[in-house]
Amino acid sequence: MSAETLHASATSVLEGWITPSEHDESLRHTMLAFLDSAPDGCLRRHAPGHITASSLVLDESGRHVLLTLHPRVGRWIQLGGHCEPEDNSVVDSALREAREESGIHDLRIDPTLLSAHTHPITCSLGVPTRHLDLRFLVVAPDNSPIVRSEESTDLRWWPVDALPESAERETIDHLVALARTRLDQD
Repeated sequence: MSAETLHASATSVLEGWITPSEHDESLRHTMLAFLDSAPDGCLRRHAPGHITASSLVLDESGRHVLLTLHPRVGRWIQLGGHCEPEDNSVVDSALREAREESGIHDLRIDPTLLSAHTHPITCSLGVPTRHLDLRFLVVAPDNSPIVRSEESTDLRWWPVDALPESAERETIDHLVALARTRLDQD
């Protein structure tokens, strides 16, 4: 449980990711190069950028997605956030964030990377930085009650085919399609 174990887990997850496109393969190599140059790259204190861990939370039926209305972003997005030094791995970070932000404790996470994304943001550091987001699939029992955390303006289950107007629709639609493909393979 340290910067080293988080770093090793992020590297391992990215090395094992079978990417679905040339774009994702390029992003995978970029993130691995970033990690090669940034021993603290999984912790928010690394101001030039850092790995974050997020979760696409679907219910067991695959018909509903849990989204948070993010106060800084101002849009409905998947759950997630910063890795913490106490996390054993980036998978643990994603699961911890999903539990904290949803109030659901009996979640199941698929430890295989679902997707990755990078974006500029001014996060809790208060300075412009870059999030290199590793995204995982998390499944919640159908009809799971939710509890909004202080990190969210709102939290709701949405039908996957009826997302709110202010959702990051393209991103959520893409993640849901990837998740459904994965769930169909299991």
